Amino acid sequence: MNLNLSSKHVLITGGSKGIGLACAAAFAEEGAHISLVSRDLATLKTAQEHLLAEFPTAQVAIFSADLIDDKAALDAIERAQARFGELDILVNSAGAAKRMPAAELTPQAWRNAFDAKFFTYINVMNPVVQRMAQRGQGVIVNVIGAGGKTASPVHLAGGSANAALMLATAGMAAAFGRQGVRVNAVNPGQTLTERLKEGLELTCKQDGIDMDEAMKRAAQKVPLGRLATPKEVAQAVVFLASDQASYVTGVNISMDGGATPTVV
Repeated sequence: MNLNLSSKHVLITGGSKGIGLACAAAFAEEGAHISLVSRDLATLKTAQEHLLAEFPTAQVAIFSADLIDDKAALDAIERAQARFGELDILVNSAGAAKRMPAAELTPQAWRNAFDAKFFTYINVMNPVVQRMAQRGQGVIVNVIGAGGKTASPVHLAGGSANAALMLATAGMAAAFGRQGVRVNAVNPGQTLTERLKEGLELTCKQDGIDMDEAMKRAAQKVPLGRLATPKEVAQAVVFLASDQASYVTGVNISMDGGATPTVV
């Protein structure tokens, strides 16, 4: 299947590891020009080296920025466009709210969660969608998370930020569709990343179990009998970004292996 992504400029936030890095690899395989944005420059350099080792002819640029700061986010966009031109595709995968028991939440913890998850996306998405609309074309895919649809007592603040992003996704798709911009989201369930292990540490502590047991229990809750891989999420992202999904916009696709059987 030809996805027509060759030489397209895709900016991926949180692209230095996990699902973001898997997305970068999937776009590199399609021949896209890739801008990776993350806070840690050393991690970005490692990601760039990894991608170029697998795809020697890939065009990969890295830009360090703290996306909680809207000015830093805009600067990263400008630097990326100076390198590869206007953005054709934006993939948001940066930021994660700290998990904590509901009883320990404070007003500041709620603010921190929205800074970490909601505004790291909005600070990039808002200027990019407006520029895409002015050009009459563009695609945005947000990697959000299933926690925005199913409340968890240890992920209330982060889950609320996820839910807000889902609404922003649907709303921006409606607002900018007539100007040629598509906006969609994927909501992965538990996925085999380092971030998953960080989240399960709280489960281990609360239930008095080790990480292997926590991973086993997590997989048992999924009808498919296993957790997702970053590559599987990335494949859905690349499809949504491609011309093959040209009539898909405003959707939040659940990718939890059937763990939450609902009609949307």
